[in-house]
Amino acid sequence: MSGNKENAVVYCEGAFNTPNGKTTHGLVRFTERFNISAVVDSHYNGSDSGSVLDGIPNEIPIVKSLDDALITATGEGNVISTFIVGLAPDGGRLPDHALKAVVSALKSRLNVVSGLHDFLSENSTLTALAERYNCQILDIRKPPDRSDLHFFTGKIEMVDCPTIAILGTDSAIGKRTTAWHLVHAFRADGSRAQLVGTGQTAWMQGAKYSIILDSLVNDFVSGEIEHAVYEAWRNEHPDVIVLEGQGGLLNPAYPGGFELIAAGRPDYIVLQHAPRRKEYDGFPGYPIHPLQHQIDAVEIISGKEVVAIAVNHEGMRKEEILMACQEIEQETGLPAFDTLAYGAGDLMELLKLKF
Repeated sequence: MSGNKENAVVYCEGAFNTPNGKTTHGLVRFTERFNISAVVDSHYNGSDSGSVLDGIPNEIPIVKSLDDALITATGEGNVISTFIVGLAPDGGRLPDHALKAVVSALKSRLNVVSGLHDFLSENSTLTALAERYNCQILDIRKPPDRSDLHFFTGKIEMVDCPTIAILGTDSAIGKRTTAWHLVHAFRADGSRAQLVGTGQTAWMQGAKYSIILDSLVNDFVSGEIEHAVYEAWRNEHPDVIVLEGQGGLLNPAYPGGFELIAAGRPDYIVLQHAPRRKEYDGFPGYPIHPLQHQIDAVEIISGKEVVAIAVNHEGMRKEEILMACQEIEQETGLPAFDTLAYGAGDLMELLKLKF
């Protein structure tokens, strides 16, 4: 294992390779904060997580239990120090089976990291276990102290490098993954690129400038977005900033993107879309608004053009992806790219031409 990153096991029982496993998916694809030693999901026991998720082995095994993860790591000469709750269920509530797993993790002297709305550090049983076994509980979504928050000031207008927002037509649709792929493509091309993360998974993946929007009181949301973008620009002197979107503009439960547009002041917008998804994530009976309708909504609100569509290929075979991109291009007149399947190089080149 490299650097000073903590070795971690990610708990994703019953959710891997589903929208509710998106936190785990992000971590097994990429993280600068942890070394992921194993994923717990008995449904895929014995599989390689990368092979299941993307068809590309990553040598991160899926095991049936925390005990198996600890045994596997010990056999490889590694010491796991962190247990990550990698579930992302609707409403952010901790399932009972996950609570039992957290208890086991604390008894195994593992630090626990959770991005759910159920704050483990406020559970007296869990905090007593953490104290007894000399480990820590970190709730990523716990609201910051009000004294640490920022109001919108207008300093965002000083940011003079291009800012790209990756918005989406729905939640759990791949915005963060596309944002990271784009950042990595810019960096590989020699550009100084910074990602401004807006959710718990981006923080877990190591985004240096990261806020967790749904942990904030509404009055501070715009100010925190502005502050994160401004600080990334002021401290890092980047050539480009990529802003991770949240939710979807028209999602009935997770409307997101309004504050990012208003406070982040992006110069360019890429819209993430899953052509095979017919209803909003987790809400049967709520059909997703047509893609052109969503493009129009983004452009009316932002006053900016959507410059490209990023495609999520869920429900598609490999040979269908490029055809789906072509269909979107014919429908909207916009170029479409699947960065997960084919990388973000072409999308990066398109954006560089816009700068």
